[in-house]
Amino acid sequence: MHEYIVDGFLTTTIGILVYFAGVHINRRVPLLRSYNIPEPVTGGLLAAAAIFLIFLFSGVEITFELGARDQLLVYFFTAIGLNARFSDLIEGGRPLAILLVLTLLFIVLQNVVGIAGAALVGTLPPIGVLAGSTSLIGGHGTAIAWAPEVVALGIENALEIGVASATLGLVVASLIGGPIARFLIERYGLSGEKSESAVVGLEYETDGKDSINHLNLMAVLLTLHIAIIVGYIANDIIASLGLKLPLFVTCLLTAILMSNTLPRIFPKMSWPARTRSLALVSDFSLGLFLAMSLMSMQLWTIADLAGPLLIILALQTLAAVAYILLILFPLMGRDYQAAVLSAGFGGFALGATPTAIANMTAVTKTHGPSPTAFIILPLVAAFFVDITNAFVIRFALAFVAP
Repeated sequence: MHEYIVDGFLTTTIGILVYFAGVHINRRVPLLRSYNIPEPVTGGLLAAAAIFLIFLFSGVEITFELGARDQLLVYFFTAIGLNARFSDLIEGGRPLAILLVLTLLFIVLQNVVGIAGAALVGTLPPIGVLAGSTSLIGGHGTAIAWAPEVVALGIENALEIGVASATLGLVVASLIGGPIARFLIERYGLSGEKSESAVVGLEYETDGKDSINHLNLMAVLLTLHIAIIVGYIANDIIASLGLKLPLFVTCLLTAILMSNTLPRIFPKMSWPARTRSLALVSDFSLGLFLAMSLMSMQLWTIADLAGPLLIILALQTLAAVAYILLILFPLMGRDYQAAVLSAGFGGFALGATPTAIANMTAVTKTHGPSPTAFIILPLVAAFFVDITNAFVIRFALAFVAP
């Protein structure tokens, strides 16, 4: 067994190649595009499969350095913040509250399904909690953080199970959001407002209403960097007060505040919000982040655990799809924004916030923008879910403890 570590620069280069592979395949396979499968998902999963085959035939573990990937996430959410208008936030108040309540209820449901699934396959109940909100809505970070608690309940390989469940969930989350949105859009005849400027990503067919040039791109990058620097400072101050938030959250909030104050204070200043240049940077950041995330999955780590977890994950997927179609979409208003949020919730409920945004981006590229959706979903995911999830996981583990 040998490990080959790919340095950060080469990892980024491979990530770009993987992204282009996904673009090329999606163009050649209309079915992928018609079901709103994001290009980086196509390329990333193909690359992960190729690396898995290399491991099987040569015994070489390929590990990628992902520092640049994490920085791309900060770029992306800062760009989302720059596009935010207070009017959108006010308009999103009611949908935000509804989505929050529905998400909190789903966290509980996910653990119920996980524990029931564990009983169905004849495994220990704590594994059901690991394969519930711990690794799915919680993601890899939450699964790793709670693994010691599960080990204490007698599950020696809790870390491996949690990571495997989160990895499988990420794959499924990347694939179900687009088809869900397509089904809802076609069934209810929905579409976005074509007059809106792009929030993230450029539509496949555009009217060229504003140009992209080197000055626009440089202005966008400068604005992003200033917002990120202020976000870093804000993050340190908040941490010193005892509240730890992900860096991308403080950068998102900083960008929202800047975008809704500076243009009013300096009305003659050019501001990049809702421009094609900012949409281009957003799309690049998100696409490369997701391509690098998926291509770096070490699928061999889940091979020995895949059997029972696949059954539990199949139940979780069915539960998520049913919840979205029967509860979330109707309560969110049965409109186009609800369809976009349904795609995002499919990515978030089983994977991660970036996966949710990628799903929504794939939908809006084809069917039109939905700017409020891109604000309220990250706010729900960033602020409320981790805290609530921690309480639910604690209760669930106490419930299943021997």
